[in-house]
Amino acid sequence: MNIIGAVIVLLAVVALVGAWTLRPLLQHVAGPVPNDFSSTGFDHSSFELLLQRFVTADGRVDYARWHADPTARDQLSRYLSAVAKFSPENHPERFATAEERTVYWLSAYNAQVIGAILARWPLSSVTDVKAPIEVVRGLGFFYKLRFEFGGEMLSLYDVEHRFVLKGAQDARVHFVLNCGSASCPVQRPKLPSGADLEPYLAQAARDFVSDQRNVSVDHGKKQVVLSKIFDWYKSDFLDEMSRRGQARTRGLLGYIALIAPAELAAQLEAARDYDVVFHSYDWSINSGVHE
Repeated sequence: MNIIGAVIVLLAVVALVGAWTLRPLLQHVAGPVPNDFSSTGFDHSSFELLLQRFVTADGRVDYARWHADPTARDQLSRYLSAVAKFSPENHPERFATAEERTVYWLSAYNAQVIGAILARWPLSSVTDVKAPIEVVRGLGFFYKLRFEFGGEMLSLYDVEHRFVLKGAQDARVHFVLNCGSASCPVQRPKLPSGADLEPYLAQAARDFVSDQRNVSVDHGKKQVVLSKIFDWYKSDFLDEMSRRGQARTRGLLGYIALIAPAELAAQLEAARDYDVVFHSYDWSINSGVHE
């Protein structure tokens, strides 16, 4: 076999391995849409009530108690059946505003994450859901699993990038999406309506940066220590600064100062010449016990 032939064979093998690694694992919802589901709009109240029952005061999820309650699992399944049937893509008439579309994708994403964890409970980490070859961490859970949204099978990665970020045009959605892990933004027990999305995102952003696990200033070491989320999505946050008419040259600390409470913003201003370092990400399940 000549060199060209060998290269062709190698490329074919690589393509087959890639196709095998990334082949979708479809997650279908068992159960019908509730009979009383509204014929207009999209009602998230059943999911919100479940969150209020099973989300702890510090934003963790009591998966063990939720999993042990068949009625609660069925209620989530019925909500996910509505997510599977209706979306802003196939039923735009149900989502009159951009805010309502964003609320759908945020809520549906978080609900699918919880549903996937409950289906595999007990689970130590979402990274335990593996692709045949785990090229990047989380490939199995966030890329390989496909969930139904409005009749279309999508990965969580697709939903985040194609619909949440692109639709909202607001980097603060990163502080609401919950990936089921300890270093994720907390799971909030209340969901926004379309009308209150702006204050909801503002509060989520303030809460996230006010948590010293996500943003802390060490004046002794002249360091600002940030959540890895700021590293992974740096371009989204800097793009947000541009949309707000701020200079991207202020960097991540400039962005955080924009969304932070005044005291933290002042600390960041004093630390503008400090080194920025990032926490390692804790992928353990964000499980807790609801009191």
